[in-house]
Amino acid sequence: MAAQPVSRMLRRVLRSSVRSCSSGALVTQPHPGEPSQPAVEVPSGRRRFLREHAAPFSAFLTDSFGRRHSYLRISLTEKCNLRCQYCMPEEGVPLTPKADLLTTEELLTLARLFVKEGVDKIRLTGGEPLIRPDVVDIVAQLHQLEGLRTIGITTNGINLARLLPQLQEAGLSTINISLDTLVPAKFEFIVRRKGFHKVMEGIHKAIELGYSPVKVNCVVMRGLNEDELLDFVALTEGLPLDVRFIEYMPFDGNKWNFKKMVSYKEMLDTLRQQWPELEKLPEEESSTAKAFKIPGFRGRVSFITSMSEHFCGTCNRLRITADGNLKVCLFGNSEVSLRDHLRAGASEEELRRIIGAAVGRKKRQHAGMFSISQMKNRPMILIELFLMCQDSPPAIPSISFRDSLHVQGLRHRVSFSSQMVTSWKGGWLPQIPLLAQRWLASGLPQRHYGSHLDSDANPKCLSPEPRAPATPSGPLPTSDQLTHVDGEGQVAMVDVGGKPDTERVAVASAVVLLGPVAYKLVQENQLKKGDALVVAQLAGVQAAKLTSQLIPLCHHVALSHVQVQLELDSTRHAVVVRASCRARGPTGVEMEALTSAAVAALALYDMCKAVSRDIVLAEIKLVSKTGGQRGDFHRT
Repeated sequence: MAAQPVSRMLRRVLRSSVRSCSSGALVTQPHPGEPSQPAVEVPSGRRRFLREHAAPFSAFLTDSFGRRHSYLRISLTEKCNLRCQYCMPEEGVPLTPKADLLTTEELLTLARLFVKEGVDKIRLTGGEPLIRPDVVDIVAQLHQLEGLRTIGITTNGINLARLLPQLQEAGLSTINISLDTLVPAKFEFIVRRKGFHKVMEGIHKAIELGYSPVKVNCVVMRGLNEDELLDFVALTEGLPLDVRFIEYMPFDGNKWNFKKMVSYKEMLDTLRQQWPELEKLPEEESSTAKAFKIPGFRGRVSFITSMSEHFCGTCNRLRITADGNLKVCLFGNSEVSLRDHLRAGASEEELRRIIGAAVGRKKRQHAGMFSISQMKNRPMILIELFLMCQDSPPAIPSISFRDSLHVQGLRHRVSFSSQMVTSWKGGWLPQIPLLAQRWLASGLPQRHYGSHLDSDANPKCLSPEPRAPATPSGPLPTSDQLTHVDGEGQVAMVDVGGKPDTERVAVASAVVLLGPVAYKLVQENQLKKGDALVVAQLAGVQAAKLTSQLIPLCHHVALSHVQVQLELDSTRHAVVVRASCRARGPTGVEMEALTSAAVAALALYDMCKAVSRDIVLAEIKLVSKTGGQRGDFHRT
């Protein structure tokens, strides 16, 4: 679909602001004819007063390299109302006892001192700052500090829509909202909680109240969400968003892996293939972001390149953790407890000297990405930023906001599926169905799942799928030699370089015999670990894509389509898994289909093992394959 029709369609589907019972609130712009609210900013009179009465910058906040630290980030809490698999170490985070956390009075005392010495911007972070009961009062008291120009907050967005009107009235200037996916099912899987619609409602409310731009922070991780880059950028066409793609960074416990990091240049190349006219904006002083804009788009796109192209030379940031420690570098492991000095009765002058000494020790730049990954540091949630680090992600597919057949959203290259247009109700994101019940002749409910990974529409959300019709059977020409063994009996990978590219399709199946107790819990979706069918389905799609990494002599295959279906069989108290893979290339995809079915079955076992270990994985088999020199195969 051409760019102009897509632009018009985006504006049309994003226009309404009426709520519906969908999976999320769509971020929208005001109705035509409504007065648009101005961007939230420091009032001009206050700005002029601050500029005319600016004091000389404090030597205590200037390091040995001449960097002036005018930006302070304060963590209000270590707690969070989500349980993101990539924000905390796998073993969890031991929280600081309440008595060891900064009190509101101590926090404001430190804020006053820093502002008096030249800090003109404070950002409140967490954990999740909006779960702190007195957050509105803190913003209001910070707003009274003479010399403070900007008060910002970084939030996961769950409580934003409810609190933002009060926060705006208290003096909140800017908002950063963390959101790593536009797919409700993936969001729930990642954060182990529901709430996607609340985050989208928060973005909607921020735009409605006039915040511009609304910054959306997205940590990009290979194999998890890098396929959603275009979808995020498409939102900036009609909305005043600054979508900020952040390179995945290492922190204690997050099992950082260089291979998971998608570099700024790689992301930029992806965007320029779709929008060659993407233009770079002038960089602001001390900015961490490289900003770009697509001509004609209302919003913009930024990249935070902490790993590939550090910005240490212009860093002006300091951080105070929830327990009162001063960190002069996000990636540094040295900290100074301001809380202890406060409680010991340190005077303001003594605090200045302590802060000045810490700032003076700040290094020219942080260590390289590989060195950082080996350093001992706090988990990110205990420093202050939400959703800025990534646990070794569980095996889940790169499902995204687009699917040619069944996802309601954007398609690859920002064209729209025909089924999507009618699914946007009242300007809110569509409900992506997690359960489809097929009623059999007996009247019993039957659960079915289908998922697609398609080359046109790329990875995808969950949707009900009918079973494929049976295909005729036929003979399979076989070989009397093992193709993965060479003439000397050594293991060898088959050379497929001379084979022609043909369309290859393979279907495999597996059966998981659950037993009556586990079967009933799965059927009614009552397992404590979550929806077993969803998890198994996601695992199957991901496994198909990773087959060459799991099976040593398999070639890597660029799959154009993956479908995983799970169907309950009440007669056997079983789940039947059916995996279909398609690709065009010189080698078949039967191993991808078999791996997909097998791993989906294993995931189902894992979800149910706490209920019963008397579970049998059976009948893992190839159902059919087509394409290739050896002919087709169809199991009778």
